[in-house]
Amino acid sequence: MSFSIINRLIARPKSVAAGAAVLLGSMGVVVMGGGVSEAEAAAASPQTVAKQMIPDAAQYACFDKIVEHESGWNPQASNASSGAYGLVQALPASKMSSAGADWKTNPATQIEWGLDYMNERYGSPCDAWSFWQSNGWY
Repeated sequence: MSFSIINRLIARPKSVAAGAAVLLGSMGVVVMGGGVSEAEAAAASPQTVAKQMIPDAAQYACFDKIVEHESGWNPQASNASSGAYGLVQALPASKMSSAGADWKTNPATQIEWGLDYMNERYGSPCDAWSFWQSNGWY
C-alpha cells in the first residue's frame, strides 16, 4: 500500500486514520508519524527524523542497520559505479521523486520513499534487513 494513500487517510477524520493505522499495524506495515518538512529535516539528524517517522523501535533498528550499511546515514551518498543515491541507495535515484520533489536534499523524503519500498517489496524494514543479511543487498 502506498504511503500517499495513508497520507490521504490521515487527512480525514481521526477515526478513519486511527482505523487505518490499526489495520496496517496488524499487517506488520510500518505506519509513519506525521510528515517532516525540509526545514525540520535540516534541523535534525537523519536518524532523529527516521525515529520520528518509525515509532516502532524494532522496525527502526532494522531500518537503521540497512541505512548504516548502505550510506552511513549520508543523504548525499552516491555510488559512482551504479548511480544509487541517498540514505537508502535508491537505484535509479530518481525513483525517490515519487515521495517528493526534494528527494535529493531532504532526508525525510528519502526515508519516506525507503520505508514505502521496504514495506511494499519485503513487508517491513525487518523483513528487508533479513533479506539484506542473506544477500548483502535489498
